[in-house]
Amino acid sequence: MGLVACTRCTRLWPMGTETCGRCGHHMVSRDTLSLQKVWAWWVVGLICYIPANLYPMLATRTLVSKDEGTIIGGAVELAHHGSWGIALIIIFASVVIPIGKFMAVAALALGVKNGSRMSPLRRHQLYEVVEYIGRWSMIDVFVVAILSSLVQLGSLASIQPGKASLFFALSVIFTMLSAQSFDSRMIWDQEDGNPDLPPARPPAPPVLPDATALSGADTSPETLPETAQKAPA
Repeated sequence: MGLVACTRCTRLWPMGTETCGRCGHHMVSRDTLSLQKVWAWWVVGLICYIPANLYPMLATRTLVSKDEGTIIGGAVELAHHGSWGIALIIIFASVVIPIGKFMAVAALALGVKNGSRMSPLRRHQLYEVVEYIGRWSMIDVFVVAILSSLVQLGSLASIQPGKASLFFALSVIFTMLSAQSFDSRMIWDQEDGNPDLPPARPPAPPVLPDATALSGADTSPETLPETAQKAPA
């Protein structure tokens, strides 16, 4: 038997309970504003991701020069100096994964609203992948913070985080909130033909007499009780 939690006092009740017996709050088994929250966080995250690629991520200052590089510009420079592995990691972690998360969250939300050719199992697995990758999305911000704290040589050289680091961190946070706002149960609810509520439980079948007992009983008029024989028409 399924359970549903009260959104106010978190008490668990059987599926189908309309009112919480503890606080009297109206029970809702699905978040009806889930898709609205998903799209709101998704749009804000996408807006923050654009300046994250336009502004410099790191600002390196030395005695004779000052260099500011974007995410893609830094990866290209590393590849130019022969560090292809690090350049590919930066491109994958800063460009491929964020864009893939935007596309995956949008595909899940559109699939719930308009239907999808993917099976519910595949879509649920896609949601689990997005949730798992979310914990590694801040690797760029961590690298910038570590470099900024280690490379501080006074007037000789220093590394400071650029404006892009703030926008990139905000984009990652908003994308994670968008993924967490998605109610994955709606994937399976739509498969059952009801996108808003869980499928109703079928009523319990009526209790019938044992068929073997009926087959072995003698129902002839001679064996019926006298009250049954004199029942009014």
